[in-house]
Amino acid sequence: MDYFLQQLINGIVLGSIYGLIAIGYTMVYGIVGMINFAHGDIFMIGGFIALITFLILISIGLTVVPVILLIVLLVSMAVTALYGWSVERIAYRPLRQSFRLAPMLSAIGMSFVLSNFSQVAQGARVKPVPPIITGGYTLHESDAGFAVQLSNVQIVVVVTTIVLLAIFTWLVARTRFGRDMRACEQDQTMAALLGVDVDRTISMTFVIGAALAAVAGVMYLLYYGLVDFFMGFLAGIKAFTAAVLGGIGSLPGAMLGGLAIGLIETLWSAYFSVEYKDVAAFSILIIVLIFLPTGLLGRPEVEKV
Repeated sequence: MDYFLQQLINGIVLGSIYGLIAIGYTMVYGIVGMINFAHGDIFMIGGFIALITFLILISIGLTVVPVILLIVLLVSMAVTALYGWSVERIAYRPLRQSFRLAPMLSAIGMSFVLSNFSQVAQGARVKPVPPIITGGYTLHESDAGFAVQLSNVQIVVVVTTIVLLAIFTWLVARTRFGRDMRACEQDQTMAALLGVDVDRTISMTFVIGAALAAVAGVMYLLYYGLVDFFMGFLAGIKAFTAAVLGGIGSLPGAMLGGLAIGLIETLWSAYFSVEYKDVAAFSILIIVLIFLPTGLLGRPEVEKV
């Protein structure tokens, strides 16, 4: 039971990171109706920006951990948001009126551009970083000597995820910008006729999604202590899977799907063969979509005529 509880904690933390990335997927799809396949690489860029910022702050002698984390988070979100804005302007806006596959193919091209740019700029080797947040708590220790640990960095990851999910759920549901987003989701032409700046709303959606991916990149760096140029590909695929599993277009669904993928991976790796953890996650996705085609919290899509 102690071993299961430890794996449950690990799965929730991993799922929180997937969920943060998945929210960006589902926000873009909700408005544009397209999957931003460069989003995983935006997450990777966020991790690299966080690492570079951390090293610069350490080199100038700053040692106060809360201040370092705040600066790293803000800088990473700001710079990565610019990347997200650039992806929308380069890969999506010029092709918005083209056939539906064109923006998707363009986004895939941007994914390769970003990953290869990072490889050239930072090198192909894994970039480690010493532990930034240390310490933790022992929740329970069995007679056999196995201790259930909850580290401070795990607490930071989960609390940050919950706070951001609450903020952006409120943003979409209660603010003028959220109403503009929902209007663009239903009918961009009618939203424009009613005074909604469609281009600005779509750009801001990409910016917000990229900022969330940057937070996920910072959390990944804190939790695993490393980044590399290829980490965005697999994490992006799994976050996309999480968005589909939870119901693409639903922010709580994206987070629920991320938690589900994280728990499936972690528990499968703990009790079965770690080599097949990805197979298990995608198999569960297929089974769920057979019985729930719109995902766990998704809404049936109504075709406009």
